[in-house]
Amino acid sequence: MTQPLTRTRPTALAVWLIIAGVIGWWAAFSLTMERLHLLEDPDAILGCDISPLVQCGKNLESWQGSVFGFPNPILGLTGWMAPIVVGFAILAGARFARWFWLLFALGVTSAFVFVIWLIGQSIFVLGTLCPWCMVTWVVTIPTFYAVTLHVLRTGILPAPRGLRNGADRLMSWVPLLAVVSYAIIAIIAQVRLDVLGSIF
Repeated sequence: MTQPLTRTRPTALAVWLIIAGVIGWWAAFSLTMERLHLLEDPDAILGCDISPLVQCGKNLESWQGSVFGFPNPILGLTGWMAPIVVGFAILAGARFARWFWLLFALGVTSAFVFVIWLIGQSIFVLGTLCPWCMVTWVVTIPTFYAVTLHVLRTGILPAPRGLRNGADRLMSWVPLLAVVSYAIIAIIAQVRLDVLGSIF
C-alpha cells in the first residue's frame, strides 16, 4: 500500500469509525431481528413499536424498508463492518492507498445519501420515527462529515490548499456539525409530525 498523505495516523477518526460501526451494526441487527419477528407473526407487536408515531413496524413493512428487494437492515449488517475493519486497521498501523480511501469515502457518502432519503420518507411519507433507524441516522451523519473532511484535508481527494486547510480546521467541529444536523431533522419532524404534541 502507498504511503499516506498525512504525517500522523488519524487515531481519533479510527476510534470513531469503530464506535460508529459497532452502534450502527447493532441497530441493523436489532432491526433485522424485528423483521424476522414480523415474518414469524405478522400481527406481532414489536419491541420498537412505542406509539403510532414512534415505531419501526410500519417502516419495515413499507416498500421503503426493502428498497433493493430485501430488508434494508441487511445493508447495515454488511455495510457497518467496513468502518469497524478500517478503524482497527488504522489503529494497527495500516496505511491505505488513495484508491482505497476514495472507495471508502464513496461508500460512506452513499450511506449518507441513503439515510437522508430515508429520513425524508419517514417524516414526509410514512409519518413515523423508527427508533433503530434514528440510531443509524445518528452515527451515519457524523461519519460522513468526518470521512469527507479527512479525505479533503489530506489531499486524498484533490482540492485547493484553501479548501484543504478549511477541512482540517472543520475536523474538530464534526460533533457540532452533527448536533446542528440533528437539530434540523428534529425541527422538520416537529413541524411535520408534531412530535412534542403527540408526547404531551
